[in-house]
Amino acid sequence: MHNSRIVIDGTGLTCYQVARAAREDVTIVMSPEGVERARSAWKTVREVAAERPVYGRTTGVGANREVGVEWEDSDAHGLRLLRSHAAGAGPLVAPEIVRAMLTVRLNQIAAGGSGVDPEVLRALTDVLNLNLLPPVPVYGAIGTGDLTALASTALCLLGERDWLPAPDGARPRGPGFTLRSADALAFISSNAATLGEAALAVTDLLTLLDASTVVAALSLLAVRGSEEPYVPAVHDACPHPGQREVAAAMRTLLAFDQPAPMRIQDPYGYRAFPQVHGPALESARYAEAVVAREINAAAENPLVDVAGRAVWHNGNFHTAYVGLALDASRAALFQTMALSAARLGTLAEPSFTGLYPFQAATEASSGIMILEYVAHSALADVRRLATPAALGSAVLSRGVEEHAGFSTQSARATTEALGAYRIGLGCELVAAVRALRMQGRAPAGGPLKAAYDLAAASLDERVDDRPLDSDIAIAADHLPALARLL
Repeated sequence: MHNSRIVIDGTGLTCYQVARAAREDVTIVMSPEGVERARSAWKTVREVAAERPVYGRTTGVGANREVGVEWEDSDAHGLRLLRSHAAGAGPLVAPEIVRAMLTVRLNQIAAGGSGVDPEVLRALTDVLNLNLLPPVPVYGAIGTGDLTALASTALCLLGERDWLPAPDGARPRGPGFTLRSADALAFISSNAATLGEAALAVTDLLTLLDASTVVAALSLLAVRGSEEPYVPAVHDACPHPGQREVAAAMRTLLAFDQPAPMRIQDPYGYRAFPQVHGPALESARYAEAVVAREINAAAENPLVDVAGRAVWHNGNFHTAYVGLALDASRAALFQTMALSAARLGTLAEPSFTGLYPFQAATEASSGIMILEYVAHSALADVRRLATPAALGSAVLSRGVEEHAGFSTQSARATTEALGAYRIGLGCELVAAVRALRMQGRAPAGGPLKAAYDLAAASLDERVDDRPLDSDIAIAADHLPALARLL
């Protein structure tokens, strides 16, 4: 059973914990160590700003970085900054992405490099525990700071903007915190929304990739495929870590079922599965490591260096690592999803299943024919979304901000690609279970039997032509449970 508390300390937040904070009924707790780091940075930046210019505190921002802020105008300056930057547009992002953003920003401030008033930690903790949501439109960031999203959050904290209505329509009240004007830039200068969505995406990606291995094993069993491609000697000869792991997982899943193969060698969807799925697994794990490093980093500009009693102006706000890692993971995802669609094609073929074409009830019926169309429609979207976001760039703010990696768009594309991948994988699961059931066969034991039993218990047994949309939805909903079996 999950612990219902998540402790935020600025150093040890995982992508999985971000997903739990975003989606589950948990209590967020701040650690004393995180509060103390934030307090030390807050004291340090005020001392340094009294002696030298500090970007955003004593100066304007962007191309206005050389413009000093007069002491008597300092309070108004911060408020103007928040109001001018709270200008996102388009539909609102999903509530879980907003909660992920708040969780990440809380952890970043606790890392001790922002110099924001430590009281904001209490306020953000209350916001999460009260399930308050600031309005965050989808358009406004390009991978160099989620300024619009966090400015909107800051105005909610100030009481200038309403939190989103509760499900019952009530207008919730905030935690009663006033963000200091001098802390305005320090609060919004973060990629917390992009990183929050990225954390959700890599968590879901790893789950679906594990599920895909289980589904592929069911398909192999349904077409009476060969286990020869998964023997250790093959992968010792070409020892990529992900490839070896996938082959070992297939051996584990098929350990209870060793029927004589029907062919000397199978199509690529089975024979090359470790070589194609392995890179997807490795790229997803690399992306997870990159995102985890970022959400625990004091990636602030300017960075408050408590030990050195200094403030450093820098480029840690640039999330090129995250965008490039997610771009690579989508390219690898497309490759392995193409194999899933290919396996689905074999499940419609009598020469592979021993059934009527399309696993139909009669020779002239359509059976699962439409599943291939659905899967390839989803695959087309994954192919479209696999285009690297990093191929774009931008020159902004009168030329002084002359590059962008578009990691925000990469995170959004990954979220959308996962939705399509889930559908395609659901189609393959429907077809694999139906083929085994029509053949009067089932896995003999182990996690593969558990996977088959779980799916077969809820998928409709009827083989007469009928709508299959609910079958796809049910199968897709089972994928996280199949991943846990592996």
